[in-house]
Formats: sequence, structure tokens, C-alpha cells
Amino acid sequence: MSDLEKDPAEVVGTGDCEGPVLEMLEAREVVLGRTTKVRRLLPNKNRRMVGAWCFVDHYGPDDLTKRVDSYDVPGERGMHVPPHPHTSLQTVSWLFEGEIEHRDTVGSHAFVRPGELNIMTAGNGIAHSEVSTPDAPPMLHGAQLWVALPDSVRATTAPAFNAYADLPTVAFDGAQATVMIGTVAGVTSPAPAFTPLVGADITIEPGRTLALPLTPSNEYAVLVVEGTLSVGDLTPGFGELAYFGSGRESIELVAADNGVRFLLLGGEPFEEELVMWWNFIGRTHEEIVAARNDWQAAIEAGGNDRFGMVPGYDGDPLPAPPLPGTTLKPRPRSR
Repeated sequence: MSDLEKDPAEVVGTGDCEGPVLEMLEAREVVLGRTTKVRRLLPNKNRRMVGAWCFVDHYGPDDLTKRVDSYDVPGERGMHVPPHPHTSLQTVSWLFEGEIEHRDTVGSHAFVRPGELNIMTAGNGIAHSEVSTPDAPPMLHGAQLWVALPDSVRATTAPAFNAYADLPTVAFDGAQATVMIGTVAGVTSPAPAFTPLVGADITIEPGRTLALPLTPSNEYAVLVVEGTLSVGDLTPGFGELAYFGSGRESIELVAADNGVRFLLLGGEPFEEELVMWWNFIGRTHEEIVAARNDWQAAIEAGGNDRFGMVPGYDGDPLPAPPLPGTTLKPRPRSR
């Protein structure tokens, strides 16, 4: 999913993981593509990464039948993000309701549906589009996430797209987890990961408590997408992200009387310096400039060695915004 012109540049760098903490992270609203508003939770002004998770957008639930004329493109329903590029990351698409059509420059054509993981590995460069089709279900609710690739593989891993319709699950007493990526309670997803990483969709029944096992060397956060959760003295509700830090073997999560559904995000603290701008991740200002120039050249030429065009998409790709007038530099990964 594209990080568009209205969103300011963000840069990310190293910092120490703080051990066990409890911290609420506030979302900010961003307009995405031509028809979608999202709540952006990472990068956050207080904390820019959780493990290798470096970008978290939460959107919906939106009733698409009531939004046809609510933006600048009357008649378009739901999400419409034209072809746009990525470097040095993985995109992780997860839906709770609805359907999105995905196309990319390696020739993939897939539909993102609830409970099915779609993960795209950019390597040195890939481009994709994300569109709600005319016959898509009326409600749209989901999350779009990025995972930073480590320096050891980010330029050498071939661009790829993987889809998983049958992910492993874990049953707890009063709770259920679908393991999107990594391992939860000894159950491992088949999705590719290049650093120790965890992602799961977890539901806890009303009023029940889940003692969730954790890996002490990982840091964790939860994004609540339905209901309300209690953890320590925090009560994150819909659209809120609670950060737990690291150093725990387990944590008690208590569902409110209406139950709760949330995404668990975690991983080993990512210690490499990153520079993030628009849809690109690099290590230096010069890398970002080169990626932008290569994308603009690809648009002019109808594709090049780094960024091809997206087959089957009917429309123009998304141009990159102007670079800021200052040099992009890393910031601490937290505060």
C-alpha cells in the first residue's frame, strides 16, 4: 500500500529495546490512493519499529456503498491505489472484511480475502497495485504492514509474491489464534521471514483471559481491531496499538465483555539503520534518491530493469512526490 504525498517523510534508525514496558501508540489519519483513509500506527513519533515491522496501517470497517461519491473520484468504490514501487521490504496484507485485487510486476494476480495472507517481497525493487473490484463485498476492513529486510538479503533476494489461504491455527482456553508469520505457542506459519518475526490474528472470548506465551528476546505490540483489551493498566480499544517491549515469557491479556480481536506483532529488535521515504526503504539518502530516479525513469520508459510495469492494470502508475530539500538521515528507532 502506498505512502502518498500528503504523508511526511519518515526515517528510522537504531536504538535499544527497553525491556518490559506498556505504552500506547497514537494513530494519525492519512489519505491513501484516491479513496481510502487509514489510521497510521507505525512509524510513530514515539516508536518507529516493532521488531522488523516498520509500517502499520489500519483501515475500515468502511461501508463502500456509502462512500461512492465521498472523494475526488465519484463512482469509485473502496480502495484504489495505482501501481507504485517498493524497495528493501515485504508488504503484508491482511483483511478482516472485504476483498482487494493485487497485481504486481512479477506477474502476480491475486485477491486478498479475509483470513488469507498475501506477502510480497520487494528485494531491490517491485511495483504493485491494490484495487477494490466493482463486485467486491460492501464492507472493507484490514491492515497493511511492512517488514524491513535486513542488509544481508535486501538487494539479493528476488522480488516475489506468496499467498497462503490455509494458515495454521492455535486453540487456547477461550481464545483462538491464526499464525500469519513466525511462531506462536509452537505453531509456525509457512510464510517467508528474513529476521525473527511474529504476526498473528487472535480472538479472545468475552471476559476471558489469555496467558499468551512470548519469546523474551522479541519485542511485541498488539493492534486492536474489534472490542477492547486490558493489559496491565492499559485498555487499548479499536484502532489502538499497545507496545509491550521485550523481556517477557508471557503476558496476560483480558477481553472486555464484548470480547476482543487483535493483531499480535513482534520480533527481534531490528538494529540496522534505516531511512524510509515514500514507498522506499534504504540505508542512505543517496539510495532513496536512486530509487526515486529509477521509478520515475521506469514510468517514462514503460518499465526498466529495476521496476517493471504492472500487467493487467488499467491506468497510469503513481509518480513519486518531490524529495524534501534536506538530506534524509536516520532517527532513533524509539523516541
